[in-house]
Amino acid sequence: MTEREKMLSGLLYDPSDPELSRQRDVARNMAAAFNRTTEEEKLKRQEILKALLGSMGEWTELYPSVQFDYGCNTYLGSRCYVNFNATFLDCAEIRLGDDVFVGPNVSFLTPIHPLLARERILRFTSEGRPYTKEACKPISVGDRVWIGGNAVILPGVTIGSDTVIGAGSVVTRDIPAGVLAVGNPCRVLRPITEVDEKTLYQF
Repeated sequence: MTEREKMLSGLLYDPSDPELSRQRDVARNMAAAFNRTTEEEKLKRQEILKALLGSMGEWTELYPSVQFDYGCNTYLGSRCYVNFNATFLDCAEIRLGDDVFVGPNVSFLTPIHPLLARERILRFTSEGRPYTKEACKPISVGDRVWIGGNAVILPGVTIGSDTVIGAGSVVTRDIPAGVLAVGNPCRVLRPITEVDEKTLYQF
């Protein structure tokens, strides 16, 4: 089993593996090219993202700057809007549904590191190559979700459709569909109902 296969299977793997290192270099170079584009180069932005991402639906927009680990493990639905300074650490898959709004400075983080310090320290192969071990879990966001600015979505989290995640929230566990959830750790406040029609929620 390759290190990439281990990574995508949720097993402990070596992120310094040469194949994975090359993939990260490609993704980060493409993200850097995307981040250098101007507002007059929207077509170029779309071309870069379509070449970089696992998939991206129609009318989806990302704004510079954005960072990826691999890019190819991020899947964005149609009509999504991702504001400035998004981070996708997509060692595992990150999937956003259709019509998802993402505020500025939001992080989607799939890697998991050992709790014991001795298991996190740098090690060396018999050839002298340094390495560490980590694992990762996928993130899934349903349709029509709004994620407020500075939110952090942690490994293994699923957010149900039609839910709103408050600004600054740290989402450590699954959040069901159709609710307003806020805080650190993020907790459900209440369902979103027809009573909320035309109501603007300020976090």
